[in-house]
Amino acid sequence: MTFFRSRLAAAWLVAAGATLAAPATMAQDLELSIIAPAGAGGGWDSAARALQEVMMSTGNARSVQVINVPGAGGTVGLAQFVQGAAGSPNQMLVGGITMVGAIITNKAPYDLTAVTPIARLTGDPLVIVVPASSPYQTMADLMEGIKGDVERTIWAGGSAGGADHMLSALVTQAAGQDPAKVNYVAYSGGGEALAAMLGGQVTAGISGYGEWQGQIESGDLRALAISYPEPIEGIEAQPLKAQGIDIELVNWRGIFAGPDLAEADKAALEQAIAQTVQSPEWKELLAARGWSDYYAPSDEFTAFIASESERVKSILTSIGLAE
Repeated sequence: MTFFRSRLAAAWLVAAGATLAAPATMAQDLELSIIAPAGAGGGWDSAARALQEVMMSTGNARSVQVINVPGAGGTVGLAQFVQGAAGSPNQMLVGGITMVGAIITNKAPYDLTAVTPIARLTGDPLVIVVPASSPYQTMADLMEGIKGDVERTIWAGGSAGGADHMLSALVTQAAGQDPAKVNYVAYSGGGEALAAMLGGQVTAGISGYGEWQGQIESGDLRALAISYPEPIEGIEAQPLKAQGIDIELVNWRGIFAGPDLAEADKAALEQAIAQTVQSPEWKELLAARGWSDYYAPSDEFTAFIASESERVKSILTSIGLAE
């Protein structure tokens, strides 16, 4: 699966600006620590270690250390980062849409306005699947099933309030039912959710496409739709929007610096990240892992977070997980 939607012209403007600003710390001199606010092996950990690998192999940082700080949908790591990284030119944090939801549902003491957005990196499609034995052959069939009995339509996905849960609520609402009635079962891992689907315990499942790609290709699961706004090369399932359902939801990941960062240090970090995502090594890594390029530089990313936070709060309020 290969898909790149590049905004790298903007990245080079950032890089050029960083050069003109003569940052105190040049990109190649950076000695970074990146907090992945989750356990090893998850999406944020993978993103942090991908940056570690490519920044060092391309010379955009001298050294990169990844530190895992799991807990409460990323909000434990966020709090630790805000308290310990103020003004630091050498500390960064990975986060994404699930953290936005966790901040709201956990009433966390800090939100993403407390940190410095550096860049949005990747945006993965969520996929809606049913077991091969399911009577639902199409997304339209599933929508009819939801209309007929919303509470008997049982969804499997990741953590409550996360991107999977949000998508199930949006689909339920699009089917004309109250999203607060969505029957959603949160599983701690994709393997448990897969077992529930194959065992006939749930109606449909939602996860990142890569999580269940093998089962989709083997025919054990039937992919009905993806939540990405556009078709993706190598994925047969079409976007919800292309099927007449006005929904898009991207499981995005981004990179942040601490609060109160000097402009010269911010410019150096922006330059290092922009040059990293420009590199052939990063493109090869995206292709190998099935990740989609969703790059946005700092200013655009900051505006995106503000609008995304409002949207996520609205969705979670409709479910009953926020006020």
